[in-house]
Amino acid sequence: MLGATGQIGRAAVRALAEDGWEVAAASHGGGRDGTWDDGVRTVALDREEEGALAAALGDGCDVLVDMVAFGQAHAAQLAGLAGLVGSAVVISSGAVYEDDRGRSFDTQGEPDGFPEYPVPIPEAQRTVAPGDATYGTRKIALERELLAIGDALPVTLLRAGAVHGEHCRTPRELYFVKRLLDGRRRRVLAYGGESRFHPVHASNVAELIRLAALRPAPRVLNAGDPQAPTVAEIGAAVDDVFGLKTETVLMAGAPPEGGVGETPWSGAHDVVYDMSAAEQELGYRPVTGYAPSLPQTVAWLTAQLEGRDWRRAFPKMARVYGEALFDYAAEDAWLEEYDRRV
Repeated sequence: MLGATGQIGRAAVRALAEDGWEVAAASHGGGRDGTWDDGVRTVALDREEEGALAAALGDGCDVLVDMVAFGQAHAAQLAGLAGLVGSAVVISSGAVYEDDRGRSFDTQGEPDGFPEYPVPIPEAQRTVAPGDATYGTRKIALERELLAIGDALPVTLLRAGAVHGEHCRTPRELYFVKRLLDGRRRRVLAYGGESRFHPVHASNVAELIRLAALRPAPRVLNAGDPQAPTVAEIGAAVDDVFGLKTETVLMAGAPPEGGVGETPWSGAHDVVYDMSAAEQELGYRPVTGYAPSLPQTVAWLTAQLEGRDWRRAFPKMARVYGEALFDYAAEDAWLEEYDRRV
């Protein structure tokens, strides 16, 4: 498995080992998760080093699971393993989808740029053009190259939703958890708190990987939780974990300049993935739901934040979302004006 010590990789190694597979867990540092079975073999591997992946495979393997593949170069690398690898399971992303007007995750910062997808989004929904410019265009380039191999190397591509759970580098729940830890008991949610961005727990992706490993075929499948809660429901669920009550002020429409009311889950239109193909083709049944998984996620987040600035605890989160994520001064100013109006 490539990318074994990442968020999904940790859960996938555990699921495959528990299912009886002999697992070689490869990562840059060759690290090990404390929850893995002792039989899991760890490998330090840099896939960008020419010939290193093929050398690590030795006489080959039944299934190669790749968490960290992007673009045509990695697709070509995997294609070159046909004959050495029986099948593959590769993580893609829901970011590959575009709506019927050509809007996608890449256009969200533009005027009227929020995509308006069908609800739910089937795998047959149109996708962005392949290329090297963005995360989504690199993922679709990867997909197309791998699907073109066909039965010579059957690859299952999993289009993951908003991944959540422990070990996440950009945990969206941080928006709510940090506010509660900081003693904030009012929050503002844009779009009336109704935004939905389909989550998927790492253990549910791991279950899809486990099932796909048993049923190799060239295919693309969505990867999502059984529920797609609204952002207001997510905030309320986090409150429940803490045993606290927060007043939620609902803002109609988009957030103002400065981003008050905008969360990592916010959007003008719903993003919900159709999971029926995974259910029919793999017999997929999720192992957890959003709310049941939250206590463990919140406990992990709280531990990561203890005695640390959030930007040091989650540097990628800070780079992606910026200081506005916790601009309490701007939020308080907006609430003061709101209170005067009502």
